[in-house]
Amino acid sequence: MRVAIGTDHAGFDLKEELIARLQNAGHEVVDVGAYNAEPSDYPDSAAAVARKVLSGDAERGIAVCGSGAGASIAAGKITGIKSATVHDVYTAHQAVEHDGMNVIAIGARVVGTELAWEIAETFLEAEFSGEERHLRRLAKVDELDRKRV
Repeated sequence: MRVAIGTDHAGFDLKEELIARLQNAGHEVVDVGAYNAEPSDYPDSAAAVARKVLSGDAERGIAVCGSGAGASIAAGKITGIKSATVHDVYTAHQAVEHDGMNVIAIGARVVGTELAWEIAETFLEAEFSGEERHLRRLAKVDELDRKRV
């Protein structure tokens, strides 16, 4: 799978570790930065990840910041992106299967490397169920996104 990944300074080390593991697992990685641990802003990297997914340059995206919250909020501002902060394996697959999540946000200061890798693996292996009830709910979410009120 082609995966976009980006971070601010707080998640730089985790991003580098995830890139190595993703590539080792056979994924193609699109690294949108940060490219060092110098102070940087999570909205820039999270939006870059989201835009890669939206454009089709990546099938899924992983945004990392200190808590995961800021990256998720920023990615979710890009119309068509469904993002959530995820710090457990259950949500990593459930949010894809039921909610169509296409960008995951992980907090580098919240989870360790091993759990972050399990979350990323689970997220990338999950598939949207396509069940009618989930399609109906996602149509409502998409309508909220279009109205923005």
